[in-house]
Amino acid sequence: MIQRELFLPPITILILVVGLTTLSSAAPGGELRRQLLYLGVAVLACGVVYWLGRARIMRYTAQIYLAALGLLVLTQFFGTEVNGAQSWLYIGPLPGFQPSELAKLALIMVLAVSLRKHPITQNPLSYLRPLVLIGLPMGLIVLEPDLGTAIVLLALGAGMILVRGVPRWHVALCVVLILVAAPTVVWPNLQAHQQARVVTFLNPAQDPQGSGYQVIQARIAIGSGSLWGKGYKQGTQGQLGFIPYRHTDFIFPVLAEEGGFVAAAGLLLLYGLLFWRLVNMAVECSNMTDQLAIIGVLTLIGFQVLVNIGVTLGLAPVTGITLPLVSHGGTSLISTLVALSFAYVVHRDRFLD
Repeated sequence: MIQRELFLPPITILILVVGLTTLSSAAPGGELRRQLLYLGVAVLACGVVYWLGRARIMRYTAQIYLAALGLLVLTQFFGTEVNGAQSWLYIGPLPGFQPSELAKLALIMVLAVSLRKHPITQNPLSYLRPLVLIGLPMGLIVLEPDLGTAIVLLALGAGMILVRGVPRWHVALCVVLILVAAPTVVWPNLQAHQQARVVTFLNPAQDPQGSGYQVIQARIAIGSGSLWGKGYKQGTQGQLGFIPYRHTDFIFPVLAEEGGFVAAAGLLLLYGLLFWRLVNMAVECSNMTDQLAIIGVLTLIGFQVLVNIGVTLGLAPVTGITLPLVSHGGTSLISTLVALSFAYVVHRDRFLD
């Protein structure tokens, strides 16, 4: 018996419409055309996922995960550097793509299967398997170096592990270890520009023309939008180029400036509805693997939304994480839509063997 989720597709389409409309204002025409091209590819990929179904996809979980690792290894040797990270891979005449996006999907699948078969127990060694599965792609991505995507993988893995269930004293111990490791291990090993981002997060006004410029301009744009905004293509911060990366990482301020609080709140409402449906879809599944797979998709998209908008509001350090379904980025758009399609077919096929 096929049980289809009726609300997820229209909510996703509405977010895409908001994203394309904002992108048409924030980016040159060429960028919009490329995004539409990638959207066409994403629709075809979603159709393949829809046709394959949950069972056939999950049958090749291990192979997909190993393929993602292989592509990440190839990126270390043959990748192309973009914005300081060797994270893009070009194969022959095909357009470039980021293997790290495939790694996100592969990690969701392999963790969903692994955590069902091997739950976390009181024995600390029970963490070894999921930590290795998370650590392998994460370590390769850190070497690129792409700290933002690595953090996404870490959050994705942590979210799925917590939902599967862990002893409370383990959570408390992890919090203590993080608090100790952050200033003693993590901070000294960050690169200079990464440390500057953290300092800027704490006090953007310290370097208003340098590392604090992006956040300050984003805040000005968001605040100047007021209730109804300045109108389509009428935002001064966005149209005059004061907001760097306004079509990728900092697209939310463009929306808030031109559409005001109403448009910004409307987008947040749509994301909220998307997350609500994913939670309900997970609850409606009786199989633990299915539940974890959908929760993985929820964590993946939700964390990126939280961090991206948090950065533009000055509530999080600048990490280079795009806004799902809204920011320009072909590989990101394809992977996000494929992830949602995967969640859709998992829910649709939840009663099938």
